Amino acid sequence: MGSVNTTTRKKNCSQQLPVHTGTMVNSCGLLTLQREPVPLKSIEVELEVRDHVATVVSTLNYENKEDKPLEAVFVFPLPGDAAVCHFSAQIGQTQIVAEVKEKQKAREEYDDALSSGQQAFLLEESDESPDIFSLHVGSLPPGESASIRLEYVTELAVQADDGLRFCLPAVLNPRYQPQGSEGAGVQVTSVPASLVPYSLSFSARVSSPRPVSKVESNCSLDPLQYLNTDQTQATVKLAAGHKFDRDVELLIYYKDAHQPTAVVEAGQASAEPGSLMGDPVVMVSLYPEFPQSVMSSMASCGEFVLLMDRSGSMSNTRIRSAKDTLLLLLKSLPMGCYFNIYSFGSRYEHIFPKSVEYSQQTMEEALKKVEQMEADLGGTEILEPLKHIYSQPCIQNQPRQLFVFTDGEVGNTKEVIDLVKKNSGSHRCFSFGIGEGASSALINGMAKEGGGDAQFITGTDRMQPKVMQSLRFALQPAVVDISVTWDLPKEVSVTVLSPPITTLFQGQRSLIYAQLTGQSSEAAEGCVTLKYSLAGHPSENQLHFSLRPAEDTGLTVHRLGARNLIRSLEMEERDRRGQQDGGVKEKVVQLSVQSGVSSSFTAFIAVNKDNSEVIQGPLVRRNIPTPCTFPILKSSGRHMSAFRILGRSGRYKRERRELGCLSVHMDAPRRKGISHKAINSIFYIIVSGSPVMYEEIETDGFPMMEEENQSIKSAVPEQPPRDPLLQLVSLQEASGCWLLDAALAAALGKTNEEVEKSKPEKASSEVWGTILALIWLHGFKMDAKDEWELLAMKAASWLRAQNAPCVSECVDAGNVLLGCSVKKEALGL
Repeated sequence: MGSVNTTTRKKNCSQQLPVHTGTMVNSCGLLTLQREPVPLKSIEVELEVRDHVATVVSTLNYENKEDKPLEAVFVFPLPGDAAVCHFSAQIGQTQIVAEVKEKQKAREEYDDALSSGQQAFLLEESDESPDIFSLHVGSLPPGESASIRLEYVTELAVQADDGLRFCLPAVLNPRYQPQGSEGAGVQVTSVPASLVPYSLSFSARVSSPRPVSKVESNCSLDPLQYLNTDQTQATVKLAAGHKFDRDVELLIYYKDAHQPTAVVEAGQASAEPGSLMGDPVVMVSLYPEFPQSVMSSMASCGEFVLLMDRSGSMSNTRIRSAKDTLLLLLKSLPMGCYFNIYSFGSRYEHIFPKSVEYSQQTMEEALKKVEQMEADLGGTEILEPLKHIYSQPCIQNQPRQLFVFTDGEVGNTKEVIDLVKKNSGSHRCFSFGIGEGASSALINGMAKEGGGDAQFITGTDRMQPKVMQSLRFALQPAVVDISVTWDLPKEVSVTVLSPPITTLFQGQRSLIYAQLTGQSSEAAEGCVTLKYSLAGHPSENQLHFSLRPAEDTGLTVHRLGARNLIRSLEMEERDRRGQQDGGVKEKVVQLSVQSGVSSSFTAFIAVNKDNSEVIQGPLVRRNIPTPCTFPILKSSGRHMSAFRILGRSGRYKRERRELGCLSVHMDAPRRKGISHKAINSIFYIIVSGSPVMYEEIETDGFPMMEEENQSIKSAVPEQPPRDPLLQLVSLQEASGCWLLDAALAAALGKTNEEVEKSKPEKASSEVWGTILALIWLHGFKMDAKDEWELLAMKAASWLRAQNAPCVSECVDAGNVLLGCSVKKEALGL
């Protein structure tokens, strides 16, 4: 391989993932930002969904059009809970299937292969976050093509409306690495989505025992094609020209509600009986249904701690939507509860020194502070505010419920999840991933370990209904004393592979994976029983299932079961770090190698040993750019972008990059007389020969550059007028009632005089105002009922407590005034 320095290569290859270098861009076709060709030409993704399990096959097509051999490095996102189970390369007529090996061994084997002029391929999971992978394609000779095939399996999450959500992450935004954290990270080249130089094609096949009613997406799809008359199988494709400005999200809906199921999968014939891969494995899906009487009794207590991301990447629509959501949450909290609001960036703030009782005064004080919130706190350092929240003593008889809102662009994912798990006994954690590229590992991991629920808000999704769904879960009585028992033939024993179930929510799926050891007859049956207690009522759900293995499932269930066990063991290993770990890491490596499922301690390695010709010449490294969604601001017609920083230690490499007509000099000396406290360094940007100075303003690890004449500020869109629903909601009192005044009349679209004149004589002004607000919500905003239902229940409860004599008369008069025909019963009165 000529002059490649293998010691340097080994050092590079062993670096941690994933920190991004920010980039300045100019349109450049199939070139990197350094005006180098990009060897990745296209990505083809085939998705197969069977009921609620997805198998994804991605093919990445590379071609070296340069005159020297290349190493292409591509860092990309995958779903955080995916089990990566196959990796192979096709070069000409030769196919090489990768093996799973211990990570350091795999890296050394890859380096040795490149040093001796062989072709090699390495796929590894990030040490910091299980939703980021790096792929090294080594020694691609001039003119050579290679197709890389990558396969993973994952379960699809059930949404509030019973849809199943599949997300193909296409966007990888910079992950903020807090100061002092370990691991500098692999350098990842990011480009704005519009400049991604490779194409994506995507097709899906859906099959289920129940008919497929529809498939929706945030991207343009070709029409759904049914493959049979009973509509249990269908295909759908992404319309041509996907722009990489968003993740590809599919929502799949079946005709009937989800039912409890059990799928038994036969073991691998070549594997040893008694081993995980040699024995049958069962996947049990349970959907507990709670009695309506219990569900309608919402808790009137709890400590609600709301943690809001105010890092720079939350700017504009994200922070506006988050503030509107906080308004709805604050109005929907029950009287008698406690609450506090934290916000974080590079530092954190809280509205009250400790949680306070919910009242008109504390609610108003909090809303004033919320109104002033901007995305101006710097990077995404979530660990410190979490530590502070957990250090606060819990309030007796007020169960703590933590709501976390973030765009998930953090580098220390595992550390954050471990902290939530450590404190899982004292709270429930509900997490919300905001925007494209939010880390699924972080959002799902926090909710799973914190016994709550995870939601993702992308594209044009409204945040409010998803957050209110989680508030309903938080107000449900906690399910306790959860146990799972198995009844199997005496010759069959069971080893559960999943962590114990610690939380149950109405309509949400609970999954259990278990290994079944021993022989049983074809006709044998098993039974699994889920027992729990809800609001003092003991309940149980039973599922009887055949032990006969299903056909055509391959090893999907085994791989998902292995992935569950691997994740649990990895967490145990992190808990024990620094102590005697009892060989946990070795167990993970053994299980990963045996099952062919990747882990944080292993990697896939493939070496082309058939190629007898040694590849000559120095090897050139090419980083494949990954799409990200940070904004490109324009000022005076000049292209600008954001730069990635690592904390605030100013670790910039002194380098000069030629970018079309832009050349960038980093680490320029600090000018005298500049006192702005947020400046970390200065960039001189030469645009067609004329120097313009930009100052780096700390936003989110990628600082925005503010021209001294502040012309950038004009790029921020003006605030849109307030939504009429939020206008009405903002006027509600903490107790649940509305005061009769000019502001309420205006929100209802009436004059103060009209409203006063129509009031029945015996009605108090608060009763009349509250009934009008409820009629308006039911008459004009039924499409947004998910958002206001809880605060309307609070209003109805306040009205009932007033024992007002003329409710029916008020409802009739209100309908006449507002032109509605809402029945008194519909208002909950």
